[in-house]
Amino acid sequence: MTTHTLQGDGVALVYDVHGPLPTADGRPPLVLIGQPMDASGFRALVARMPERTTVTYDPRGIGRSVRSDGRVDADPRVQAEDVHRLIAEVGGPVDLFASSGGAVTALALVAAHPDDVRTLVAHEPPLVRLLPDADVVVRAMAAVRAAYRDRGFGAGMAAFMVLSNEAGELGEEFLERPAPDPATFGLPAEDDGSREDPLLSERSQPIIDFVPDADALRAAPTRVVLAVGEESRQVLTGRAAVAAAELLGQEATVFPSHHGGFMDGEYGWPGQPDAFAERLREVLDAG
Repeated sequence: MTTHTLQGDGVALVYDVHGPLPTADGRPPLVLIGQPMDASGFRALVARMPERTTVTYDPRGIGRSVRSDGRVDADPRVQAEDVHRLIAEVGGPVDLFASSGGAVTALALVAAHPDDVRTLVAHEPPLVRLLPDADVVVRAMAAVRAAYRDRGFGAGMAAFMVLSNEAGELGEEFLERPAPDPATFGLPAEDDGSREDPLLSERSQPIIDFVPDADALRAAPTRVVLAVGEESRQVLTGRAAVAAAELLGQEATVFPSHHGGFMDGEYGWPGQPDAFAERLREVLDAG
């Protein structure tokens, strides 16, 4: 692995290259992106795909990528321009696996720069505005942010975990439930005073508000694959992935495990990285 810094528009973008560039086999580099996860979240997947040159990075304002633009929000369109510059640096077009908020960034990228990506696998983008119960979901997410703002990380993360694991469409009764106890999830009850978490704070609002440009995505030469975990089809991110696939006139492609199915146990809630990597390999090779 080699680590590099790419100076961009208001950010020093840090990325890692695993393998040779140009690639040894002539296939494009495989770029792996997440949000708000940094490059470390892809360790298990990189290790299980040694035949590919892979590129991981820390998004703007996350981990090692220090921003100097005076902003803190995670705007998918701004993030997409960062990835565009990264792809130009490593040599495109690339294959791209993007998960969670990174998949939202990737959809913005393909709409804006359709020649950057050969195949995009967009894994469970939280495009909640596409859901039939979007109004309730958006208010539930606002309640998560309010819990974080008022009572700190433990309260905010507990509320987020309840929301993200709720199966099926949300009704008004969901909003009326009592606040969950952080201790139920092994989370701290005390407030450390921090309010900078990229997932629980207002910084994530642009991701929640994003709606992909379906016409641009359908017109792009990129093969776009919307992916959903077999264990998470009924929860928020899985439902959003299915809705995004329907928006593009396709069925969601099923992957093993859950929203973090490509990770091992280093962050808790281990996925199935062996099976996930094999499925990703199959999907990429099919293109």
